Amino acid sequence: MALCDDIRELTERALWETENLIKCVPETLWGKRYDGLPMWKYLYHMLFSMDRWYINPEDPDYVPPAFHKPDLADLNVVPKDEFIDREELEAYFFRIREKLEAYLETLRDEELGENPPGCGMSRLKLIFGQIRHWHRHMGLVYGFLIQDTGKWPYVLNMQGKMPEEPMPNFYG
Repeated sequence: MALCDDIRELTERALWETENLIKCVPETLWGKRYDGLPMWKYLYHMLFSMDRWYINPEDPDYVPPAFHKPDLADLNVVPKDEFIDREELEAYFFRIREKLEAYLETLRDEELGENPPGCGMSRLKLIFGQIRHWHRHMGLVYGFLIQDTGKWPYVLNMQGKMPEEPMPNFYG
């Protein structure tokens, strides 16, 4: 099996978990603040990083989502009245998912050690680094949800099948 096949499989599983996690956030917690930041901002930060860093953070043709503003994805900046609603965030997630799937569809093992144009890191380092960052932020949101709802959003293990039930999926 090629390395890119493993990356495709694990990214697909991570994207499923991400979509499920977003759907697990109840409306009552969407704007709730944790350490001064609303729940949606943690999710947006995670998605914005996936969008920018998974493929090539130096892509001169990158276009942020229409609702993006300076500092909107920065977790060091507490928002005043900015707000991203669920529909906007989910649409952005689906755009990212399509972009990553299209990228991975043509990625070959021999390209993993190469740097994308204008970037000082290899494709493999970008992918691993982003999956690390992505899951760290998913863990924060999981913790907030467990604390406030007592429910655990479903996590796929390495070989488990994706649930057939519609999202959101929780344990138990």
